[in-house]
Amino acid sequence: MKRRVTIGALAVAALIAVVVPAVPAQARACRIDHFCTTAWYSDSSYTNHIGGMYEECDGSVYTWGQRTGYVVFRESPC
Repeated sequence: MKRRVTIGALAVAALIAVVVPAVPAQARACRIDHFCTTAWYSDSSYTNHIGGMYEECDGSVYTWGQRTGYVVFRESPC
């Protein structure tokens, strides 16, 4: 009985790992009084810029494009 439960649990875990899509990477939070840019690229070569986010010093946030797991984050003081 324990053997069937263990095999069943492993089968369910494997199915979840295959079926659940990967979530695009999120950029870290921009610190107060900093200007931040986040750039998302299509693949690991980082040559095709497909999305971005700009966080202004006044708190305004502008986003465009798509988010992926290939992220470059930059931060500088205001």
